[in-house]
Amino acid sequence: MAHCVTLVQLSVSCEHLIDKDIGSKSDPLCVLLQDVGGAWAELCRTERVRNCSSPEFSKTLQIEYHFETVQKLRFGIYDIDNKTPELGDDDFLGGAECSLGQIVSSQTLTLPLMLKPGKPAGR
Repeated sequence: MAHCVTLVQLSVSCEHLIDKDIGSKSDPLCVLLQDVGGAWAELCRTERVRNCSSPEFSKTLQIEYHFETVQKLRFGIYDIDNKTPELGDDDFLGGAECSLGQIVSSQTLTLPLMLKPGKPAGR
């Protein structure tokens, strides 16, 4: 039996992000990570949207969907205030986890951002 693989493009938007910048709104971007053997690996990122608390990212996130394989995903939203690609020096605005199967089966999936388990981010 052939292994079924489909390329999926994900569009991401957020509402009411926390403002981490003093005197302006955050400059968010979204990072997509996938659980690979128990470790999170970065797959791709959206663009940074300047001074926006409810961004609609124009760059889609592309991922291969392997039918009948559970693909755990993590979306991380960061406030980017510098030009370095590392995220350790940027503010974490929140994250959400789900499986790619959940997204594919619902076509539109809304998830609350969490700062950590049990602690919601945003308003």
